[in-house]
Amino acid sequence: MVNGVVTRKTPRLPPTREESEAAAADRAAHYAARERKDAQVRGVASIAGMREAIKAAARTLPAIAGVPRVKALDKAAFRARAAQGLPFVMTGIVDRWPLAALTVQSLREHYSHLPVRARVGDYVNTAFAPDRAMRDMGMLEYLDLVAAGTEGLPPMHLPPYLGNLELRELNRLCHWPSYFDKIGPPRFWLGPAGTVTPLHCDYDDNLFAQVWGSKRIMLAPPHHDEFLYPNEANAILFGSPFDPEAPDFDRFPLARQAATIECLVGPGDMLYVPAGWFHQVRALTFSLSSNRWARGVPLVLGDRAADRRSIASAP
Repeated sequence: MVNGVVTRKTPRLPPTREESEAAAADRAAHYAARERKDAQVRGVASIAGMREAIKAAARTLPAIAGVPRVKALDKAAFRARAAQGLPFVMTGIVDRWPLAALTVQSLREHYSHLPVRARVGDYVNTAFAPDRAMRDMGMLEYLDLVAAGTEGLPPMHLPPYLGNLELRELNRLCHWPSYFDKIGPPRFWLGPAGTVTPLHCDYDDNLFAQVWGSKRIMLAPPHHDEFLYPNEANAILFGSPFDPEAPDFDRFPLARQAATIECLVGPGDMLYVPAGWFHQVRALTFSLSSNRWARGVPLVLGDRAADRRSIASAP
C-alpha cells in the first residue's frame, strides 16, 4: 500500500537457463574459495584430502565401548593422547573457571543486556539448512522464555536454545588450556533440558567444556560416515539425519553397522572430540557449555607420514 493505495508486485518470472547456470557457477566458485581459505587456515593443501586422511587413520583405531576419564593433562601429555585419535574426558580444568561459579541469577543480574540469537521451532530437522528458524533477543528475554516452560509449543518444537554463540563478555571467565597452536574463539551453548544438537561431524579437533548441568553425547568414529547418510553443510561440517538415541533402522538400514557410544558429561568435565568424530549432544538438565575448535592439522595426523602425504597430494 502506497499513500493508501494497494499496489501489487509484478509476478517474478522463473529464472532462465542462463541465469540458473550462472547462479550454479557462482555457488561453485564461492564453495571453492571458501574451501581454499579453510585449507590455508589449517595449513593443508586440501580439505577433501584432510577428510579422507582422517577417515583412513580412523580405520586403524581399536573399537571402544566407552569414553575414558583422566585427570587434567599438560600440553605434551594431552597432545600425545589426542594423537591416538580417540575421545576422552578430562577433569580438574573447567570447575576452576570463574564461569563455573556463576548461576542463572548471575546471568540475569550482570549479563541481561547481552544480545543473543536463539534457535527456535524444529531446529533439529533444519539444523544444517540455511533457513533454520532463529530469533534475536536479549539474554533476559531468553531466560524469561525458558522459565515460562515448553507448554503450548507446537509439535516438533523444542525448547529454545542458545547454540554456537560468541558471548565475548564471558570469555574472560574461561581459562582454556593452551593445547593447540591455533584455535578458534570460544562458542557458548545455553539451554534447558531437551535442547539438542543432532548428529554431525566437524573436521577440526574440538574441546568441549561442560560448565553447568549434564549432557548426553553420542559418538561414532569418522570412517562410519558410510553408514550414517551424511549431508555436507560445508567442507568441514557434515550432518546426519540418523538419530542414535531413537534409531530408525527401517529408514536408515546401514546405520545398524555404525558403532555408537554414549558419553555423559557433567559440571567440570572437558571432552576432547577428535576431528571427524560424529557426535549428537542432548541436554539432560539446564546446561551451560562452551567449546573451541582447533584450526590446524588434526592431531591424529600429526605423526602419520602417509596421511600427511595424502593431504599434500589431494586435488
